[in-house]
Formats: sequence, structure tokens, C-alpha cells
Amino acid sequence: MTRTTIIDIPAPCDFINSNQRLHRMAQAKLTKTWRQASATAAHGLKPFTGQVRVIAHIHKPRTGRYDPGNLYPTAKAILDGIVDAGLLTDDDHKHVVGPDMRHGGKGEARIIIEITEETNHG
Repeated sequence: MTRTTIIDIPAPCDFINSNQRLHRMAQAKLTKTWRQASATAAHGLKPFTGQVRVIAHIHKPRTGRYDPGNLYPTAKAILDGIVDAGLLTDDDHKHVVGPDMRHGGKGEARIIIEITEETNHG
């Protein structure tokens, strides 16, 4: 049976967008905040030992158009936090396929991470 874990991370601050031109210290602060929030959310969950597929479902409070892929820096910070929590061994290509960035719908600003064991390790 394939295991899937869902981690709901309410936005602790603004999303990090690859189109932003932030000062490096401002971006570092956002990155640290997302990383800590995801480590807290993933703390205590049963670790994965093999390769996993990751889908990031982005929820925004407005219905305007946006490119989910531009929020990859936020997903990267989240994955780093999940590794910090010990849920994943690493977020390199041998351990993680993705993250696949998807629109999750209108609602409270958050990212819901879906982690599923891969049955084919290629």
C-alpha cells in the first residue's frame, strides 16, 4: 500500500515569488519563516525512507490569475523545513520527485504539501 502524508502550512508570512526582486536579507527572513513553519507542521510525522513525489497545493485569498510555478522558492523553503523535521532524508533528486506546483483554490493563504511514496524508483 502506498502511503501519502498531507501537511497543511498556513502562510506565516508573504509567499516568496521568483519574480520578486527582494533584498537578500528580506528574502532570507521570508525563507526562514516558511522553513520554520513547515518544520513545525511536519514534526513528529512518520519519516519516509525511499523516494517520494511532492505536490504543493497553493491556496490564495483572492481569485486573480497567477503562476503557481513562480512560488517555487516558497516550496523550496517548505521542503527544507520538512527535511529539518526528519520527515524526508533529503530533498535531492534521489529522494524527491517534484515539487509539482498546483493551484489549490481560493481560501486562507496556505500551502498544502502532499507527499506520496514512489513505487518505481528510477
